[in-house]
Amino acid sequence: MTIVVGTLAVLVAAFVKGAIAFGFPTIATPLFALVVDVRTAVAVLILPNLAMDVVQAVRRPGLLPVLRRHAVLYVTGIAGTFLGTYWLTRFSDRQAMLVLGLFVLGFVALNASRFSLRVKPSWERYLAGPAGLVAGVMGGITNAHGTPLVVYFYALGLDKGEFVRAISLAFIVYKAAQLVAVTQAGIMTLDLFWLSVLATAIALAAFGLGLLVQDRMNQRVFNRVILGVLTALGGLLVFRAMR
Repeated sequence: MTIVVGTLAVLVAAFVKGAIAFGFPTIATPLFALVVDVRTAVAVLILPNLAMDVVQAVRRPGLLPVLRRHAVLYVTGIAGTFLGTYWLTRFSDRQAMLVLGLFVLGFVALNASRFSLRVKPSWERYLAGPAGLVAGVMGGITNAHGTPLVVYFYALGLDKGEFVRAISLAFIVYKAAQLVAVTQAGIMTLDLFWLSVLATAIALAAFGLGLLVQDRMNQRVFNRVILGVLTALGGLLVFRAMR
């Protein structure tokens, strides 16, 4: 049962990530956690996420300007990831998931109204640091870096290409930091490392199919799908926290 549920979780989440550039750990972690503990799920899913983000990042040119623009976000995200992983080994993640889920649902509701939330260019330099820290801490605790990052990048009004580049680089930086953090914390064992390698091979097949879908979506559909998935993820986080 563990193998079946784990394989299905990885396949479904990898396809979604290929289609919209995020969502893999947020979908796969709670599904995988149905048959294993959360710490094991977090460890096993790190390498597949890293591999998919490397593929996604190198598919599109223009990575250096994105790295320069969001450097502060990435650096503070690394610090937040180590803090979140520290708390993962000591506290329940329910409160963090509840806060994140309610925040995401509020963001979606606001964008569904006529008051679409957008960050002014002049605000970006002040919000990048706190946004990266929040994403890192939430990711370290819940394995869901992507949800707060998607909210931030969507609020910046990035087009599809810029969005995919920015979030892919963010995931590479954050997941690399998380891999170091969970290894130092003793969460990633040698057995779990090899399971993560196996999960990577499974994930890449479904991820490739998802990329074909992403390439065929126009900007308007892409934005709508992002808000739809955020709604589902926000509801899932709240549900997990309230169980």
